[in-house]
Amino acid sequence: MPPVLPLVLYNGQFRWTAKTEVADLIVPPPAGLERYQPRLQYLLLEENRYPPETLAPLHNLAAALFQLESSRGPEELQAVVEHLIDWLQAPEQASLRRAFAVWLRDVLPARVPEVRIATVLELSEVRNMLAERVIEWTREWEQASRKKGREEGREEGLKEGELLLLQRLLTLKFGPLDEATQARLAAADDDTLLIWGERVLTAGRLAEVFVETPTPLS
Repeated sequence: MPPVLPLVLYNGQFRWTAKTEVADLIVPPPAGLERYQPRLQYLLLEENRYPPETLAPLHNLAAALFQLESSRGPEELQAVVEHLIDWLQAPEQASLRRAFAVWLRDVLPARVPEVRIATVLELSEVRNMLAERVIEWTREWEQASRKKGREEGREEGLKEGELLLLQRLLTLKFGPLDEATQARLAAADDDTLLIWGERVLTAGRLAEVFVETPTPLS
């Protein structure tokens, strides 16, 4: 008979607690039948015991499978798929390539919802689809970053304008501002600057501008 290697690939959230000897998992038989019970120890590969930095340099399919399962973005998936295409080039490995491609077809909707694969026969098809998604994702990220930058710049500009105006009004009415007052103005938020700006009209002294408003009793 050919050699047999029982192998368990486990990707559960919690640690594997079952015995690795099959005989230890069987209910004790009646006396005298112990020696007829199957004895078989399996090799356990537990995914959550291998951090990404340990899996990345490994050149084997189990490590690739674990990396695929832990990937959450198109770039990470694409990198692993590239390795698989490189490792499984031989004609006799066509069935393995197809098996990985079909597996990815089934799990991609959960990993990358934007990628849809109706039919797939080769890993190269998965790679191309992921590459397209990476380009789209990068473009969307750049557009979102530019939009956020413009919004943040606009808000920062408005606050800076309010601050300069308030500093100018206070200086005209009460004279040059000391460093402590300037620091206080710079640390204030938009709403506080607005309140202080309104008080400039009625305040007789600089200190009256910064009087804290009492909190009403509930």
